[in-house]
Amino acid sequence: MPCRVGKKIKLTSVDELLGAPSTEGTVDLDVLSIYPFENHPFKVVDDESMEELVESIQENGVLTPVLVRPDDQGTYEMISGHRRLHAAKRVGLRKIPAIIKEMTNDDATIAMVDSNMQREEILPSERAFSLKMKMDAMNHRGSRSDLTLSTEWTKLTSAEVVGETMGIKKSQVHRYIRLTFLIPQLLELVDAGRLALNVGQEISYLNNNYQKWILEYICENGMIKQEQLMDLRAYRDDDSLTQDKLIDILIKGRAIPQVRKKITFSERKLNKYFPTFYSSAEIERVIIGLLEQWKKNQGEGVKK
Repeated sequence: MPCRVGKKIKLTSVDELLGAPSTEGTVDLDVLSIYPFENHPFKVVDDESMEELVESIQENGVLTPVLVRPDDQGTYEMISGHRRLHAAKRVGLRKIPAIIKEMTNDDATIAMVDSNMQREEILPSERAFSLKMKMDAMNHRGSRSDLTLSTEWTKLTSAEVVGETMGIKKSQVHRYIRLTFLIPQLLELVDAGRLALNVGQEISYLNNNYQKWILEYICENGMIKQEQLMDLRAYRDDDSLTQDKLIDILIKGRAIPQVRKKITFSERKLNKYFPTFYSSAEIERVIIGLLEQWKKNQGEGVKK
């Protein structure tokens, strides 16, 4: 992970954050005594990955203990291990190995998010709500115990810190968090890949009524592009728009032909960045590669 010259940043691992090795202090808990983390943003579904986990637990049992924190009622809140608990219940296990750890609400939230972010496949909605939860927790906690930073690094915003710990930029953190302002039906379209991330983010600035009308439009006319939403920016803080007017704006935006852009670079400009022996094809390949990386960093997720 890149950082400033002369500055060192040490990211705390999940194990260090939890304060215990993965098997230290393991006890067997009744599966019925464990309840999900409040507002857990990560979905637990019976997909192919879950079937593989169920088969593994049938053959070998639960190899990695879950992490829970105790409450005042003699039960436990799950911090890390919702999928393992679900699979164990499907197998018919009555007990599951667990590590019990006292944690504050904010520390529990950060640990829950960090442990789940290690999963290979994360839906946009899961990433959005988890980033928001972690940033809110860090703002509330008002400390930086999850990082060892120099004095200059402590001036970073919570979004910058969350981005550093997740390996993404501050701007991407804010873009994902915008998705939490979408109505559930539109967010489902984003998760399904039917609505591009940048389009969902654009819609998120509109009030719920406007979003419902856009959803109706999508259901009747198919997906929309970002260009169709540009004229709606003027109504982000204005609730005077009627449904007919909104639909007219979307139709007008769809009818506007896209102007193809032609960009040229003089040889003098390119010679500043490329050796003289580079061919035109080699220069073009480098430029396209850099643009692809830039697009990825923007987190636009445009589906083609």
